Amino acid sequence: MPVLKFSRVVELSHPIHPEIPQWQGDPPVIFTPHTDIPSSGYFLRAFSMGEHSGTHLNAPASFITGGRGVDEIPAGQLLLPAVVISITEKARANPDYALSLEDITRWEQHHGEIPAGALVLLHTGWSQFWNDPQRYYGLDEQHNTHFPGFDTQCARFLMTQRGAAGLGCDTPGVEPAWDIHFSVNRCIAEHDGLALENLTNLQELPPIGAWVFIGRLALKDGSGSPICVLGLTP
Repeated sequence: MPVLKFSRVVELSHPIHPEIPQWQGDPPVIFTPHTDIPSSGYFLRAFSMGEHSGTHLNAPASFITGGRGVDEIPAGQLLLPAVVISITEKARANPDYALSLEDITRWEQHHGEIPAGALVLLHTGWSQFWNDPQRYYGLDEQHNTHFPGFDTQCARFLMTQRGAAGLGCDTPGVEPAWDIHFSVNRCIAEHDGLALENLTNLQELPPIGAWVFIGRLALKDGSGSPICVLGLTP
Protein backbone atom coordinates (compact mmCIF):
# COMPACT_ATOMS: atom_id res chain seq x y z
CA MET A 1 0.00 0.00 0.00
CA PRO A 2 1.27 3.51 -0.74
CA VAL A 3 2.22 5.84 2.07
CA LEU A 4 -0.39 8.61 2.12
CA LYS A 5 0.87 12.12 2.72
CA PHE A 6 -1.69 14.89 2.72
CA SER A 7 -1.84 18.49 3.82
CA ARG A 8 -5.59 18.98 4.03
CA VAL A 9 -8.84 17.08 4.51
CA VAL A 10 -11.80 18.26 2.40
CA GLU A 11 -15.44 17.49 3.21
CA LEU A 12 -17.04 16.13 0.02
CA SER A 13 -20.48 15.24 1.40
CA HIS A 14 -23.54 17.35 2.19
CA PRO A 15 -25.16 17.45 5.66
CA ILE A 16 -28.32 15.38 5.95
CA HIS A 17 -31.62 17.01 6.92
CA PRO A 18 -35.29 16.69 5.88
CA GLU A 19 -35.10 19.49 3.29
CA ILE A 20 -32.27 18.07 1.16
CA PRO A 21 -32.96 17.77 -2.60
CA GLN A 22 -34.72 14.49 -3.35
CA TRP A 23 -35.96 12.68 -6.43
CA GLN A 24 -39.74 12.72 -6.54
CA GLY A 25 -41.06 9.56 -4.92
CA ASP A 26 -37.92 8.80 -2.89
CA PRO A 27 -38.33 8.02 0.82
CA PRO A 28 -38.28 11.23 2.86
CA VAL A 29 -35.58 12.04 5.38
CA ILE A 30 -37.20 11.80 8.82
CA PHE A 31 -35.71 12.54 12.24
CA THR A 32 -37.80 11.38 15.19
CA PRO A 33 -36.91 12.47 18.76
CA HIS A 34 -36.41 9.45 21.01
CA THR A 35 -34.85 10.77 24.22
CA ASP A 36 -33.64 14.10 25.57
CA ILE A 37 -31.08 15.08 28.18
CA PRO A 38 -33.52 16.49 30.79
CA SER A 39 -35.61 13.31 30.93
CA SER A 40 -33.17 10.56 30.03
CA GLY A 41 -29.71 11.98 30.56
CA TYR A 42 -28.81 11.75 26.89
CA PHE A 43 -30.04 12.98 23.50
CA LEU A 44 -31.03 10.42 20.84
CA ARG A 45 -33.05 10.50 17.63
CA ALA A 46 -34.24 7.81 15.26
CA PHE A 47 -33.85 8.57 11.56
CA SER A 48 -34.89 7.07 8.26
CA MET A 49 -34.00 7.86 4.65
CA GLY A 50 -33.53 6.18 1.32
CA GLU A 51 -30.34 4.29 0.52
CA HIS A 52 -29.82 6.66 -2.43
CA SER A 53 -30.47 9.96 -0.66
CA GLY A 54 -28.07 12.79 0.07
CA THR A 55 -24.43 12.22 -0.80
CA HIS A 56 -24.53 8.50 -1.45
CA LEU A 57 -22.94 5.42 -2.97
CA ASN A 58 -24.72 3.18 -5.46
CA ALA A 59 -23.51 -0.40 -5.12
CA PRO A 60 -23.63 -2.77 -8.13
CA ALA A 61 -26.73 -4.41 -6.61
CA SER A 62 -28.68 -1.22 -7.26
CA PHE A 63 -28.72 -1.85 -11.02
CA ILE A 64 -27.56 -5.45 -11.58
CA THR A 65 -29.40 -8.51 -10.28
CA GLY A 66 -26.90 -10.47 -8.24
CA GLY A 67 -24.49 -7.54 -8.01
CA ARG A 68 -22.55 -6.82 -4.85
CA GLY A 69 -24.47 -5.20 -2.03
CA VAL A 70 -22.99 -2.20 -0.27
CA ASP A 71 -21.94 -4.39 2.69
CA GLU A 72 -19.89 -6.59 0.35
CA ILE A 73 -17.58 -3.79 -0.77
CA PRO A 74 -14.22 -4.46 0.94
CA ALA A 75 -12.75 -1.72 3.11
CA GLY A 76 -9.72 -1.59 0.83
CA GLN A 77 -11.92 -0.38 -2.02
CA LEU A 78 -13.19 2.57 0.00
CA LEU A 79 -9.89 4.46 0.00
CA LEU A 80 -9.04 5.38 -3.58
CA PRO A 81 -6.81 7.70 -5.59
CA ALA A 82 -8.92 10.33 -7.32
CA VAL A 83 -8.77 12.32 -10.50
CA VAL A 84 -11.02 15.33 -11.04
CA ILE A 85 -12.25 16.45 -14.45
CA SER A 86 -13.87 19.89 -14.48
CA ILE A 87 -16.57 20.88 -16.96
CA THR A 88 -17.94 23.87 -15.06
CA GLU A 89 -17.86 26.28 -18.00
CA LYS A 90 -19.54 23.81 -20.37
CA ALA A 91 -22.15 22.91 -17.74
CA ARG A 92 -22.87 26.59 -17.14
CA ALA A 93 -23.50 27.08 -20.87
CA ASN A 94 -25.43 23.84 -21.28
CA PRO A 95 -27.03 22.19 -18.23
CA ASP A 96 -27.60 19.01 -20.28
CA TYR A 97 -23.89 18.63 -21.08
CA ALA A 98 -22.32 15.16 -20.95
CA LEU A 99 -18.60 14.57 -20.47
CA SER A 100 -17.18 13.33 -23.78
CA LEU A 101 -14.19 11.27 -24.90
CA GLU A 102 -12.77 14.50 -26.31
CA ASP A 103 -12.88 16.02 -22.83
CA ILE A 104 -10.96 13.04 -21.44
CA THR A 105 -8.36 13.25 -24.21
CA ARG A 106 -7.85 16.93 -23.48
CA TRP A 107 -7.53 16.25 -19.74
CA GLU A 108 -4.96 13.50 -20.32
CA GLN A 109 -2.91 15.75 -22.58
CA HIS A 110 -2.42 18.04 -19.58
CA HIS A 111 -2.24 15.55 -16.70
CA GLY A 112 -1.25 12.19 -18.14
CA GLU A 113 -3.25 9.00 -18.58
CA ILE A 114 -5.86 8.33 -15.93
CA PRO A 115 -4.32 5.64 -13.70
CA ALA A 116 -6.00 2.28 -13.25
CA GLY A 117 -7.91 1.94 -9.99
CA ALA A 118 -8.71 5.64 -9.74
CA LEU A 119 -12.06 7.12 -8.80
CA VAL A 120 -12.95 9.56 -11.58
CA LEU A 121 -14.82 12.60 -10.24
CA LEU A 122 -16.74 15.01 -12.46
CA HIS A 123 -16.78 18.60 -11.23
CA THR A 124 -19.71 20.46 -12.79
CA GLY A 125 -20.19 23.20 -10.17
CA TRP A 126 -23.74 21.93 -9.54
CA SER A 127 -23.29 21.62 -5.79
CA GLN A 128 -23.65 25.41 -5.51
CA PHE A 129 -27.39 24.87 -6.10
CA TRP A 130 -27.80 22.27 -3.33
CA ASN A 131 -29.89 24.57 -1.12
CA ASP A 132 -32.28 25.30 -3.99
CA PRO A 133 -33.75 21.88 -4.91
CA GLN A 134 -35.60 23.20 -7.97
CA ARG A 135 -32.41 24.71 -9.36
CA TYR A 136 -30.35 21.67 -8.36
CA TYR A 137 -32.61 19.41 -10.42
CA GLY A 138 -32.89 22.00 -13.16
CA LEU A 139 -36.67 21.85 -13.24
CA ASP A 140 -38.17 23.76 -16.15
CA GLU A 141 -41.76 24.93 -16.70
CA GLN A 142 -42.69 21.46 -18.00
CA HIS A 143 -41.18 19.89 -14.84
CA ASN A 144 -38.39 18.28 -16.87
CA THR A 145 -35.01 17.97 -15.15
CA HIS A 146 -31.70 19.31 -16.44
CA PHE A 147 -28.23 18.65 -15.04
CA PRO A 148 -24.92 17.43 -16.52
CA GLY A 149 -23.12 14.11 -16.11
CA PHE A 150 -21.03 11.44 -17.83
CA ASP A 151 -21.74 10.29 -21.38
CA THR A 152 -22.36 6.52 -21.54
CA GLN A 153 -19.60 5.92 -24.10
CA CYS A 154 -17.25 7.95 -21.94
CA ALA A 155 -18.20 5.94 -18.83
CA ARG A 156 -17.61 2.67 -20.65
CA PHE A 157 -14.19 3.91 -21.79
CA LEU A 158 -13.22 4.89 -18.24
CA MET A 159 -14.35 1.58 -16.75
CA THR A 160 -12.84 -0.69 -19.44
CA GLN A 161 -9.92 1.16 -21.02
CA ARG A 162 -8.74 3.04 -17.95
CA GLY A 163 -9.76 0.53 -15.29
CA ALA A 164 -11.55 3.11 -13.14
CA ALA A 165 -12.73 1.93 -9.72
CA GLY A 166 -15.83 4.04 -10.13
CA LEU A 167 -17.27 7.40 -11.13
CA GLY A 168 -18.62 10.25 -9.03
CA CYS A 169 -20.20 13.65 -9.57
CA ASP A 170 -21.60 16.72 -7.82
CA THR A 171 -25.04 16.34 -9.43
CA PRO A 172 -28.13 14.22 -8.65
CA GLY A 173 -26.94 11.48 -11.01
CA VAL A 174 -23.77 10.27 -12.71
CA GLU A 175 -25.62 10.44 -16.03
CA PRO A 176 -27.23 13.65 -17.34
CA ALA A 177 -30.87 14.16 -16.39
CA TRP A 178 -32.05 13.39 -19.94
CA ASP A 179 -30.69 9.82 -19.67
CA ILE A 180 -33.75 8.31 -18.02
CA HIS A 181 -32.41 4.75 -18.43
CA PHE A 182 -29.61 5.15 -15.86
CA SER A 183 -27.15 4.09 -18.56
CA VAL A 184 -24.02 5.25 -16.77
CA ASN A 185 -25.07 3.70 -13.45
CA ARG A 186 -25.72 0.43 -15.27
CA CYS A 187 -22.35 0.59 -16.98
CA ILE A 188 -20.57 1.13 -13.66
CA ALA A 189 -22.52 -1.70 -12.02
CA GLU A 190 -21.80 -4.08 -14.90
CA HIS A 191 -18.08 -3.55 -14.25
CA ASP A 192 -18.51 -3.99 -10.46
CA GLY A 193 -17.62 -0.34 -9.84
CA LEU A 194 -18.82 2.34 -7.45
CA ALA A 195 -21.08 5.28 -8.32
CA LEU A 196 -21.02 8.36 -6.07
CA GLU A 197 -23.66 11.07 -6.43
CA ASN A 198 -24.41 14.45 -4.81
CA LEU A 199 -20.79 15.20 -3.94
CA THR A 200 -19.66 18.71 -3.04
CA ASN A 201 -16.49 20.84 -2.84
CA LEU A 202 -14.83 19.07 -5.77
CA GLN A 203 -13.21 22.40 -6.67
CA GLU A 204 -11.05 21.91 -3.58
CA LEU A 205 -9.34 18.83 -5.05
CA PRO A 206 -6.47 18.94 -7.59
CA PRO A 207 -6.94 17.29 -11.01
CA ILE A 208 -4.68 14.45 -9.84
CA GLY A 209 -2.90 13.51 -6.64
CA ALA A 210 -5.72 13.46 -4.09
CA TRP A 211 -7.18 10.42 -2.34
CA VAL A 212 -10.79 9.88 -1.37
CA PHE A 213 -12.09 8.02 1.66
CA ILE A 214 -15.67 6.72 1.41
CA GLY A 215 -17.36 6.04 4.75
CA ARG A 216 -20.34 3.85 3.95
CA LEU A 217 -22.93 2.19 6.14
CA ALA A 218 -22.52 -1.57 5.74
CA LEU A 219 -26.24 -2.14 5.22
CA LYS A 220 -26.84 -5.87 4.78
CA ASP A 221 -27.75 -6.54 1.11
CA GLY A 222 -28.01 -2.78 0.61
CA SER A 223 -28.42 -1.26 -2.84
CA GLY A 224 -26.42 1.72 -1.66
CA SER A 225 -25.74 3.90 1.33
CA PRO A 226 -25.56 7.52 2.43
CA ILE A 227 -21.85 8.25 2.76
CA CYS A 228 -19.34 10.52 4.41
CA VAL A 229 -16.70 11.31 1.77
CA LEU A 230 -13.38 12.90 2.65
CA GLY A 231 -10.82 14.19 0.17
CA LEU A 232 -7.15 14.03 1.18
CA THR A 233 -5.16 16.59 -0.78
CA PRO A 234 -1.36 16.76 -1.21
